[in-house]
Amino acid sequence: MRKYAVALLICTIGTLVTSSHSTAFDESANVNDKAVRMAAAEFYRALNAMFTGDVGPMKEVWSHADDVTYMGPAGGIHVGWDQVLADWEAQAALKLGGEVHPEELHINAGRDLAIVTNYEIGKNLNADGQTQNVKIRATNTFRNEGGKWKMIGHHTDLLPFLQQ
Repeated sequence: MRKYAVALLICTIGTLVTSSHSTAFDESANVNDKAVRMAAAEFYRALNAMFTGDVGPMKEVWSHADDVTYMGPAGGIHVGWDQVLADWEAQAALKLGGEVHPEELHINAGRDLAIVTNYEIGKNLNADGQTQNVKIRATNTFRNEGGKWKMIGHHTDLLPFLQQ
């Protein structure tokens, strides 16, 4: 009988430890999901401001580290904040107008890193001033830097009217 009582006690303790650990993890993940969702919303506000020629908000949402990467709809890969910023400034100069918004956000957030996948849907202008519909896939990577979620990677499908 004592063996069964010990086994039952071990199972009960295991259940309590597992339950309290997963609850703490779920609460933490939930908090991070909300914070990452807000960071993603800030990125899309910055992206739409960039379409008007204002690159300032984009500078705020990105990490300024040497390991950031950007593979945007015009093609190519930019590594490090200096290259990424130069590309955003060049795009801002195009004043593509229009607006895009994220749809079908899927967030995978850990303690320090998060990945958000979604569609970017909207309209921009091409070089001839014609309105172009946009529907591309995007993957956004964020890192928790000093309590703030900063973008460290943005990768989208290509848009033929932007390819160089």
